[in-house]
Amino acid sequence: MIVLDNLQKRYGERAALAGVSLHVRPGELFAYLGPNGAGKSTTIRILAGLTRLSDGRAIVGGADIEADPLAAKRQCGLVVQHTNVDNDLSLADNMDLHGRLFGMPAGDRAERTRVLLDYVNLADRRDQRVGTLSGGMKRRLMIARALMHRPKILFLDEPTVGLDADVRRRLWGLIKTIQAGGTTIFLTTHYIEEAEFLADRVAFLDAGRLRALDTPAALKARIGEWAIDRYGREGRGSVYRTDYFPDHGAAQQAASGFSDALTLRRVSLEDAFLRMTGKEALPC
Repeated sequence: MIVLDNLQKRYGERAALAGVSLHVRPGELFAYLGPNGAGKSTTIRILAGLTRLSDGRAIVGGADIEADPLAAKRQCGLVVQHTNVDNDLSLADNMDLHGRLFGMPAGDRAERTRVLLDYVNLADRRDQRVGTLSGGMKRRLMIARALMHRPKILFLDEPTVGLDADVRRRLWGLIKTIQAGGTTIFLTTHYIEEAEFLADRVAFLDAGRLRALDTPAALKARIGEWAIDRYGREGRGSVYRTDYFPDHGAAQQAASGFSDALTLRRVSLEDAFLRMTGKEALPC
């Protein structure tokens, strides 16, 4: 559904993307993780036709984003990081305006608005001014609006940023429901547990380069099954480090030989991300 082939984006001498190649399967929820400045939003902007690539190819729903950008854009819905709904319009008017931009006939716009506002549990607020909504409600409206024209692909660029944990979890359920309906989802997020819960496959991006790509379970298995976090002192400084082990027995045996304060736990996707992007904590 999405193919990147040696995707590059340069701003002067700086390479925001330095040759990223990957593919996203139809109906897949694909998570794209990386630290600030890694190139995540740049990738989405290219795929959504908002930024020109410098080199390589990007195929969206079978359409080349450079050769036929309109065909690619028609297949995509986009939810950006920052709230961009019109606070002065009602929920229904925000939806209707989006439908007009995609050339949807009036009857279809009205029916689609009704269905989608009900889908995101906002039907009772359809005539309410958007500026009166909570942050979580605005996010749900943004997702509904992005689905208005029946896109095959939904880009979610940090859709839960700044939301409370309980609101984030409710949005996770909505996102999985959308995927179950057959929509391909390309997700960027700073919440690694979000990707671990939602994604079929995960890519780790760092400094514009792809560092790893696999299922969450396979990425974790690359470094081990159990981890020990240790806290202690070394010389004049304090030490924090994490060691990884292939099974619980090996971890327990190692733990018995440590005198530092420690935590024994299962390996997380965050551990794999930190190890594979070279972001692990250093002694201080």
